[in-house]
Amino acid sequence: MVSIAQPLHASRYARARWLVLAPHADDETLGAGALIKETAGAGLLAGVVYLTDGAGSHDAGGSWLAWVRRREAALAVRRLAARAGAPVFLGWPDAHPHALNSAAWRASVRSLATLIRARRVDAIAVTGAQEPHCDHTAFHVLAGAAVRAARRPVAVFGYRVWTDPAVRAARRTLRTRAMLPGQRRHALMAHRSQTSVAYGPGFRVARAAWRMPARDILHLETNRA
Repeated sequence: MVSIAQPLHASRYARARWLVLAPHADDETLGAGALIKETAGAGLLAGVVYLTDGAGSHDAGGSWLAWVRRREAALAVRRLAARAGAPVFLGWPDAHPHALNSAAWRASVRSLATLIRARRVDAIAVTGAQEPHCDHTAFHVLAGAAVRAARRPVAVFGYRVWTDPAVRAARRTLRTRAMLPGQRRHALMAHRSQTSVAYGPGFRVARAAWRMPARDILHLETNRA
């Protein structure tokens, strides 16, 4: 529950190097925007990684839309934290996750494990296991496999995009510092394809979801630290 969440800056993970995993471009803001801002400001953000190409969000999607969504993602990350660095894209097909243990799935595990080692990651934030979208749950499973393959002590925390943040308490629950009013929405508006009609018929982030909380809530899923 939110009321028992420990402040990140006062926890054992206050000096951890964090890697934020987002299934789609816009999930980084909706679910982990405050974490990105706080850790980047402290010089502790190891990076932001996107799972899918985003090309399936519109009726007339394709490689052009994947290119648009990469640009939008990079802009959103810069708006959240200028020091965040360029995001990484794994390029999975939108809403069609690779089969578990397929060649493409294993290649992504290796790529993510290499990134975890190279950037000395101590903690990962990824969409929680309870999330209903197939890409969200796929990234959760992929993150666990990559941590095991990396052979590095890494804590995995789940964040919520489409589920209630006040889910049952985990063994350890953290909360970030609050973002200033308007900062998070400014980042979300970088995703014009998801918040406007600029690119034709397709998915839109519901207006109710634009009213994002000032803080992120992170639930410890596994701890290999």
